[in-house]
Amino acid sequence: MLKHAWELYVLLPKRYHGDGKTDGTRCTVGRVLELQIVIGIAIGALTVLVSSSWLYWIFSKRKHMKLKEKFFKQNGGLMLKQQLSRLERPTREAIKIFTLEELKWATNNYDDNRIVGRGGFGTVYKGILADNTTVAIKKSQTMNQSQIEQFINEVVVLSQINHRNVVKLLGCCLETQVPLLVYEFITNGTLFEHIHNPIKASNMSWENRLRIAAETAGVLSYLHSAASVPIIHRDVKSTNILLDDNYIAKVSDFGASRLVPLDQDQLATVVQGTLGYLDPEYMLTNQLTEKSDVYSFGVVLVELITGKKVLSFDKPEKERSLARYFLSCMKNDRLFQVIDEQIEIEGIVEELTEVANIAKRCLIVKGEERPTMKEVAMELEGLINKKMKRHPWVKIDLNGEESGHLLGGKLSGFELDCTTSSSNTTTIGYNSVREHMRLPMDGGR
Repeated sequence: MLKHAWELYVLLPKRYHGDGKTDGTRCTVGRVLELQIVIGIAIGALTVLVSSSWLYWIFSKRKHMKLKEKFFKQNGGLMLKQQLSRLERPTREAIKIFTLEELKWATNNYDDNRIVGRGGFGTVYKGILADNTTVAIKKSQTMNQSQIEQFINEVVVLSQINHRNVVKLLGCCLETQVPLLVYEFITNGTLFEHIHNPIKASNMSWENRLRIAAETAGVLSYLHSAASVPIIHRDVKSTNILLDDNYIAKVSDFGASRLVPLDQDQLATVVQGTLGYLDPEYMLTNQLTEKSDVYSFGVVLVELITGKKVLSFDKPEKERSLARYFLSCMKNDRLFQVIDEQIEIEGIVEELTEVANIAKRCLIVKGEERPTMKEVAMELEGLINKKMKRHPWVKIDLNGEESGHLLGGKLSGFELDCTTSSSNTTTIGYNSVREHMRLPMDGGR
């Protein structure tokens, strides 16, 4: 029987190989094609990934920009711009609006190692700007609308003050959930620390105390009488007076300050300040005047003389309020029983007595009977001048380039009505810049 052999030839596509038979090598893809398919899939996947990442970045950036714009408005950016626009150009340009990125870089993303103060009000960081300027950056914990207004108030007030003994505000950042303030960095802590810390108090000579008192009085005199519109600080206390390495006083915390219209000598306000330093007349009447600062300064003066805290609830009733106890001692001729033991009183009895009498006058209950801060500053400077004539080797530099603590320069007038909210601390209202620690009640707060 004749058998015919049939052979089937299969035409394979390009880059395929094999015999095409099911019982043979079949038809398989060539290695080159296989590689091309893999590369094609990888490129496609990479394109999708890059496109997705790019879109995500664009949307994230837009979201971030919208968030920053929201915070800028929420933190009073528009109000600040409006207030600054009313000022003269040099003043307006003196305040820098920092970006979020600049301050994150300056603080190494708010590294804990950069913290120089922490308390109920928030945190203060040491920052180094791109130009190597060392600054203090205050980051609040929370801030309500009334505190936002006080924040804006402080920025505008400080932008107009040009005084050697006032902490200089460099700028602010409004692109975060709570606004940030940027100040010159003061290296030596607060007056409170130097009075009440036994180690630091040993370095507080009478000469230093007298000069710090005169410098602080000079600042308040400047605020009250050298500006075209007077400024009432409203929260004068030892934690708001900073010291540099040379023990030069720097007054800080202008969040509670008020500008007084020229046709008014008092303002009706919600009571704001710190217990122990608050003017009792202001507490009773809600009428804020320049004499309220005079009373608070008197308490600081007593702190400098006695080294005691303004409130001490662990002491007998008559000694709990430093101001009342001091006045009682003065009345009963017992001044030298309360003088700080760190002060060497030999040779300065007369000076101590004169300063104590200045403090006594500042603490008179009736505000109109208190001296003005200009009078107080002149008396303290007179004591220093007398000391320098008596002891020419004693050098006490009182604001070298300033004359009588008063600078020229005009301040533009405006007023922000800042209300306040109470807290469970003895400080009422908004706390600014540098209280590197929130002190307990028995710490003079």
